[in-house]
Amino acid sequence: MADLIPTEVIAANILVIRGKRVMLDSDLAVLYGVKTGRLNEQVSRNIKRFPEDFMFLLTKEEALSLKSHFATSSWGGVRKLPRVFTQEGVAMLSSVLNSERAIMVNIQIMRAFAQLRRMLLTNTGLRRKIEEMEKKYDKQFAIVFQAIKQLLKPLPVKEKRVIGFKVCD
Repeated sequence: MADLIPTEVIAANILVIRGKRVMLDSDLAVLYGVKTGRLNEQVSRNIKRFPEDFMFLLTKEEALSLKSHFATSSWGGVRKLPRVFTQEGVAMLSSVLNSERAIMVNIQIMRAFAQLRRMLLTNTGLRRKIEEMEKKYDKQFAIVFQAIKQLLKPLPVKEKRVIGFKVCD
């Protein structure tokens, strides 16, 4: 299957917010070829499928930080706070967006998340090299190095809950 969207484009849209790797609703809408409002409408209609660890709203401060980080204009634009989706939330989107393109793009996004995880796990030397480069170059690259380090941090592993019934004696 030929990729609709290069993995690099998808990976560039994966951000780290609140210590989680996420994608913005607007970025996902572009990838899926739908309007952001339509994507969010489907999510709202199926809100029970999106618990807090699958999807959450950004705070005003987080949204402003993103806006200033990407140097977007302050006029016009969105009136609502953006939603962000974790890998699990993106997977759940495939159950509410059922077009052929959405299914194919969703598969690519899942592969991009997996590839990013593999890359971070296998490249322990990468962190060392980045730290060496950081010492060499001046402060203008501090933000870049900080973002790279954030991406290299392993995400906290949650304890799995036991599912089932306990038999009382």
